[in-house]
Amino acid sequence: MSEVLFYHLDRQPLERVLPGLLEKCIERGWRAVVQFGSEERLDAIDAHLWTWRDDGFLPHGTAKDGHAALQPVWLTAGDDNPNEATVRFVADGAALPDPAGYQRVVMLFDGNDNDAVDRARSAWKEARTAGHETTYWQQSERGAWERKG
Repeated sequence: MSEVLFYHLDRQPLERVLPGLLEKCIERGWRAVVQFGSEERLDAIDAHLWTWRDDGFLPHGTAKDGHAALQPVWLTAGDDNPNEATVRFVADGAALPDPAGYQRVVMLFDGNDNDAVDRARSAWKEARTAGHETTYWQQSERGAWERKG
């Protein structure tokens, strides 16, 4: 069974959280694919990842860039996995995929958006019912991620 993690974003937006999580994947030698709910959001995060830090960038690609097999992180608005990632992130309204094809699936949802919270609750129930290991993470007031469930 796959591990399914739910990250409740209420203290920091996706733009601040996602790059750090992707860096951890790269440090561990994992390939990741990130699915967004729209092409517009994909384009915005794509641009952000090239400039999110003054001292570097996060290597990644999209269908516009090509060469998927060479990319440690692939951004998409579809359900593709052209870089053969073992970790899948879903954000901004993208539906939780079947976790069976991944070691880890991470759903990032905006805790200030009631619809996003409802989608995450539903996805949690489905993942648990299917027998996947699920964990729920929320940021403390100091910004550290704490496992809540």
